[in-house]
Amino acid sequence: RFGRSLVHSVPSRSAGSSLQTPRGRWLGSRPRRHRSVGQDPTLKTTLSKIGDEIITVNELLNQFELEIQYQEQTNSSLKELCKSLEEEFKDVEHLKEHIPSHLPQVTVTQSSTHKPDLDPKESVKAEEPVLPKKPPKEQRVIKEMHFITTDEFSGVPAYMKSRLTYCQINDVIKEINKAVVSKYKIIHQPKASMSSVKRNLYQRFINEETKDTKGRHFIVEADIKEFTTLKVDKKFHVIMNILRHCQRLSEVRGGGLTRYVIT
Repeated sequence: RFGRSLVHSVPSRSAGSSLQTPRGRWLGSRPRRHRSVGQDPTLKTTLSKIGDEIITVNELLNQFELEIQYQEQTNSSLKELCKSLEEEFKDVEHLKEHIPSHLPQVTVTQSSTHKPDLDPKESVKAEEPVLPKKPPKEQRVIKEMHFITTDEFSGVPAYMKSRLTYCQINDVIKEINKAVVSKYKIIHQPKASMSSVKRNLYQRFINEETKDTKGRHFIVEADIKEFTTLKVDKKFHVIMNILRHCQRLSEVRGGGLTRYVIT
């Protein structure tokens, strides 16, 4: 009897059934196996296509980066070129406004083919010499400082020019010429057409003249501050020493002022 109860208390194991051990592991049932990616040809082909597309996209991104770098460099070069052209245009305008009076004037001659037939009597009159017109009043030429050459810059001692460049010195010369022209335009202007501001400047210009500067063009530091954007600092004085070394200017001191005379 005891044996029967023991037999009935043990569950029977039929096909497909499973038993669970005290630790919770199931016996008698096997897990279902899934097919791996490598065994599925469709998935393998899809992954291969995705990999090729990723490589193509990566190459396109690299090309885009190179193109962006090229465009940035081109943009920078165009900005520098535009700035250079603006400076050249200003120089041309300056030269156009200050053409020396001693240069010959351009005259337009008409072709003989366009002349109408004249009567012989009228032709005799036309051949009579025409008296020259009274020459125009000579314009006052404002003396400007010439730019230094590369050979002159090479001859400047290294201790004097330090880290200054050839272009920096000529840029200062350009600003000095601007101050000289602005100053002497006011001096040559009729007083009746002057404004109160220009009259005050004119009076200062006259008071700053001495017997050593008579008939010569010069400026002072106040003119640099008035007509240019240059800073009168240590660098400015170093460049003025270089210009004096290159015989572009000389200094006349007196009355607490340093007059930079254009030579």
